[in-house]
Amino acid sequence: MAALLRSPLALALIVFLASGATVLAALAFEHIGGYEPCALCLTERVPYYLALPVAAFAAGAAWRAAPPALLILVFAGLALIMAVSAGLGVYHAGVEWDFWEGPAACAPTGGPSDATSMLNSLQAGNVGPSCEDAVWRFLGLSFAGWNVVASLFLVTLALLGMVSARRR
Repeated sequence: MAALLRSPLALALIVFLASGATVLAALAFEHIGGYEPCALCLTERVPYYLALPVAAFAAGAAWRAAPPALLILVFAGLALIMAVSAGLGVYHAGVEWDFWEGPAACAPTGGPSDATSMLNSLQAGNVGPSCEDAVWRFLGLSFAGWNVVASLFLVTLALLGMVSARRR
């Protein structure tokens, strides 16, 4: 296990696989579990979509024995992407716990009563469930809370990738 944490290639592959698994889990909860994501949930997926090709590039660069400076830069980018993801998760969890208000796109829709109000809701971006309601919790954490945990794990792996690339 310690050898994996010292290998830029292994760390890049772990970040790639963990990012992909996180996205697949979110999609499974949505499409198989029937949980409809709110606007913030969908926004929280964007860093994972960005991390996938960056981690794949990091793995390819590590496999091809790229210069350490390039690997450090790529892993720093991954750490930044996942730190933003953690921040989005903290923001969303704060909205769920009523620490602060969410964006207007997260307002509950309540279901339009006629075509005109439906059109107004669509134009205002108020579609889907409210971001204030955690539809699922495990060990006290909602999807947003678990996103923070996953993101911080990936930040840690990316930082380890920077250190391992520096030691090459």
